[in-house]
Amino acid sequence: MNQEKKITMAHGSGGRATNDLIKEVFAHEFTNPVLDAMEDAAVVPGSGRIAVTTDSFVVDPLEFPGGDIGRLAVCGTVNDLLMRGAQPKYLTCGFVLQEGLELGVLQRIVHSLAVTAREAGVTVVAGDTKVVEGNGGLIINTAGVGFVPDDVCICASNCQVGDAILVSGDLGDHHAAILSRRMNISNSIVSDCAPLGEMVQALLEKGIRVHCLRDITRGGLGTVLKELAETSQVTMAVEEELLPVNAQVRDFCGLMGLDPLYMGNEGKLIAFVAPEDAPLACEIISGCAYGTRAAVIGTVTDEMPGSAYVKTSIGGKRVLDILFGEGLPRIC
Repeated sequence: MNQEKKITMAHGSGGRATNDLIKEVFAHEFTNPVLDAMEDAAVVPGSGRIAVTTDSFVVDPLEFPGGDIGRLAVCGTVNDLLMRGAQPKYLTCGFVLQEGLELGVLQRIVHSLAVTAREAGVTVVAGDTKVVEGNGGLIINTAGVGFVPDDVCICASNCQVGDAILVSGDLGDHHAAILSRRMNISNSIVSDCAPLGEMVQALLEKGIRVHCLRDITRGGLGTVLKELAETSQVTMAVEEELLPVNAQVRDFCGLMGLDPLYMGNEGKLIAFVAPEDAPLACEIISGCAYGTRAAVIGTVTDEMPGSAYVKTSIGGKRVLDILFGEGLPRIC
């Protein structure tokens, strides 16, 4: 009988089992001159301005339509760097393995992480594994490093009155995909989990005056708009009819009583650009692999500093606030 190999506490002992795990699962996928040296710390070329971020990923289920925790870990980390205009360069990955995790599942996830890292243009230069008691789960912790050009100033406090507000595509895909999988609801919704480097670099290379970028993750677009309005002390005014939502996700929201404005995404960004640049910016994003449904959705004003609202289809105003409570636990 062919029994699937599983992670045991011995894999965290630092001995033979640990070495075998590193060689068979991790070293093969992440091979590069820096990592292959197997030093205690990686020494890499530097830059004048460095962006650094860290994150932990605990999504349930580990594998879902459109991605898995490995792809998610890369995308979530590099996208945070990109939102400051940095070019992602290096990644570290710490894997906390729960006893009972199937080795085949781990191998698929590590392979997915490696493939996504290559797509995103980052090198995994350091890593670690720990094994803990549990029921076959997996947690990934990352740190990311990127280089910021001297002439780039993209930050949350830089939204300016008159800026056009753009989103790179449909809202709520990741949230809907995860929830559908958990509830065994059959549909073709897939996560939008994706690295956004192509569109960010294209915007900067084409000279678009980008004032602020933010990836729309937990909390959704509504939370992001309110947070940025408070930080920049401006007003975010968006049009309900301009918000892009996949038809199947919209139907799913109607069935479940969900609001796309407060659903999580893992491959979408919001951009604040000079109004004259908006048409070209939208064209640039739409021409990228993960931006085909990009749209200009609103404008930055000064009517109610610190506030955000949606102009409804019937002419009213719906005030947006930061999400209260947990929209969907263990989404990323």
